[in-house]
Amino acid sequence: MASLRIAALADIPQVLPMMREFYAFEGIPYDESRAIRLLTQLVSDASCGRLTLVEQEGELAGYLILGFGFSVEFGGRDALLDELFIRPEFRGQGLGSSAIESALSLCKEEGIQALHLEADHFNERAHDLYLRLGFKDHKRHLMTKWL
Repeated sequence: MASLRIAALADIPQVLPMMREFYAFEGIPYDESRAIRLLTQLVSDASCGRLTLVEQEGELAGYLILGFGFSVEFGGRDALLDELFIRPEFRGQGLGSSAIESALSLCKEEGIQALHLEADHFNERAHDLYLRLGFKDHKRHLMTKWL
């Protein structure tokens, strides 16, 4: 049975190898010292969001990161499902769906009006999961300017 829990500072070292694997798969540059600093900030300040651990029979199976924000367009407080990673040996067991459902419940408890995510076009399995769970494709392009 899957269980989800909010991470503590002591959990960060266990998340790093999964984060490294996720970033390699997504083609995102990985900087471990930066990851430690940002995960520490996230876990230490609940106003930033949440790091949630996904466990299966006592074993760490994955993680989910939510970042909190605010949007007039989306009715006030919103959140970004920034990262969701399930270790390959645990995929296909409904853990991703459970993690997202948990994130939706947390968002409702926090008064968040909308949960956003981005999915790479090549990751059809994840995209299909998000559509099944009720996420809508806005047909917009995510654009970023680093500051």
